Amino acid sequence: MSNRAAPVNRRQAGIALTALAVLALTAACGDKDYGAAGSDQVQPAGQGTSDNGYGSGAAKDGAYGDDAAGGAAAGGLGAAAESLALKEAPGLGKIVTDGQGLTLYRFDKDTPKPPKSACDGDCASTWPPVPADDAKATAGINAADLGSVTRSDGSKQLTLGGWPVYRYAKDTAAGDTKGQDVGGVWHALAADGGKAGEAAAKKPPAAAPKADVSVADNAQLGKIIVDGKGRTLYRFTKDSPWPMKFACVGACLDTWKPAGPADKKRIEGVPAKLITTVERPDGTKQLAVDCWPMYLFKGDKAPGDVNGQGVKGTWFAVGPDGKKISKSAGAPSAY
Repeated sequence: MSNRAAPVNRRQAGIALTALAVLALTAACGDKDYGAAGSDQVQPAGQGTSDNGYGSGAAKDGAYGDDAAGGAAAGGLGAAAESLALKEAPGLGKIVTDGQGLTLYRFDKDTPKPPKSACDGDCASTWPPVPADDAKATAGINAADLGSVTRSDGSKQLTLGGWPVYRYAKDTAAGDTKGQDVGGVWHALAADGGKAGEAAAKKPPAAAPKADVSVADNAQLGKIIVDGKGRTLYRFTKDSPWPMKFACVGACLDTWKPAGPADKKRIEGVPAKLITTVERPDGTKQLAVDCWPMYLFKGDKAPGDVNGQGVKGTWFAVGPDGKKISKSAGAPSAY
């Protein structure tokens, strides 16, 4: 009798310890003791690890998109750039395009001095490297800023200001900028090889935001949480707060941009314990409220817009208590 009881007791003790461990983790990012973890950053559970910022361990299409038509073979070069040009893009100012009007990009994981590409394999299928041959500068682009870098397969890739140059496979028409800020590491190119829109972003705003996260009174939804620019923050019901999982990956990120982390000293109207920072599968950091990852909606054009409210019955603004707001914002969004 005692011999049979011993294994049972050990199993019961093991179950109890496991339950305590789960409870401790939940308390660190749940609705009770937010200070238990001793850190504001939460590592997602049940997902793959970072893969250099251009992909996702959870799915192949991750932060760099999918293998859409128009991509190069893995590691290969895309089509010739021909004559580079500067085009005006909404919110970005002047960006560099190829001879077909397609936007050209740079990757934060690359280096300009010396030039080196960190995008190979599947990454190069989604972000086809632009060959150095036949690339010519036109008005506004200094020919001396054009160069080349030898890739791992021996091919020559175009560089601008030392930065290796790429296209995005999801940009299918002239003027598309779907690759802008993908994974927080891909950016349209400025004339000198810098990030398009960066100069404008550095200009002091007319009125500096008072807080990274605050509460605004919305005529349709009441009190909602907004970012430092007054833009509505949303959560996605298909995400999971604990264990942390991200359902918005791949094409979803073209419409819903992860909100950047907040400084806990710059929070107004929201309990500080609700504000945390989570790490996405691609290694980038994202704001979380009550452990739910927060997003910005592409369809919101101005502070106070709530066009993302109720989209597909899965996207919702958040109140000061961190709970989702189910109230309707009126006409459904076209997104």
